[in-house]
Amino acid sequence: MPEHHRVIIIGSGPAGNTAAIYTGRAGLKPLVLAGFTRGGPPGGQLMLTSEIENFPGFPEGGIDGKKLMGAMRKQGEEMGATYIDTDVDAVDLSKRPFKVVTADAEYIADSVIISTGARSRLFGIPGEEKLISRGLHTCATCDGAFYKKKHVLVLGGGDSAMEEAHYLTHFADVTLVHRREEFRASKTMLERVKKNPKIKMRLNEQPVEYLLRANGTVRGIKARNTKTGQSNDIEADGVFVAIGHIPNTDLFKGQLKMDDNGYIITGAAAGGPKDHPSTYTNVHGVFACGDVQDHTYRQAITAAGSGCMAAIDCERWLGEQG
Repeated sequence: MPEHHRVIIIGSGPAGNTAAIYTGRAGLKPLVLAGFTRGGPPGGQLMLTSEIENFPGFPEGGIDGKKLMGAMRKQGEEMGATYIDTDVDAVDLSKRPFKVVTADAEYIADSVIISTGARSRLFGIPGEEKLISRGLHTCATCDGAFYKKKHVLVLGGGDSAMEEAHYLTHFADVTLVHRREEFRASKTMLERVKKNPKIKMRLNEQPVEYLLRANGTVRGIKARNTKTGQSNDIEADGVFVAIGHIPNTDLFKGQLKMDDNGYIITGAAAGGPKDHPSTYTNVHGVFACGDVQDHTYRQAITAAGSGCMAAIDCERWLGEQG
């Protein structure tokens, strides 16, 4: 028979670990399937971040992402959560108890908390993922402060790129690199960037390679001009890729309500309580938290906060079911 659990948490980033701490403390003995459903390592995107300066509680130089996730996981275990470092291959949310399948086992659960996160969309340049936090970044709010009085590149042409470029001007001079002359960004966002004197533009430039220093950190990009075919080196102190994010929701397609970009819809719009925000999905007993349902803030602290919300929603829902 499959193992039965009151709560199964899928994913172990800030949201999943916080949900584990709260459900564990409530005596629910959650099972955390810590793999990110092919979306990244157990622990999520913070496992690729060497310095986190804006997570509350670490005033002297911040904290390493791996250390933070390790500490949160240990706290979850001490509260009674069981962690298994495995990916989830399939789920069946059509009836209760819900079914969750991994490569090695099958589990059933009275409730499920989804915290599978999202991954940054990259260009697919060889070796790209290994350069994250080594001069290559995907979050200006997270890493912009490391480039005070320096020069950075922002790669992209949508609203995400405009937001990142504008934010980075609080610290650095910015060159926005885009492969076309037309932009997908909204007119308002584009005009805001064009009026910013700290932002220059390099258009018709397609990134094809990252330029590296002797120590292996990124010092710019090699780009191909899409009109002339000419190869150009564009140097900078750091590079920010801003071409969007991909929520790790393939497992749940056809079972949970999602928006056009694949983010899980939660709260009243999904059929949850109408009198307050919640992490309810359209399937009662299934909750979603963190970047898998948040395409606005995408911060470790907001993910952790929504993990707390999901745990409380889950605990209360289970209580209502008797």
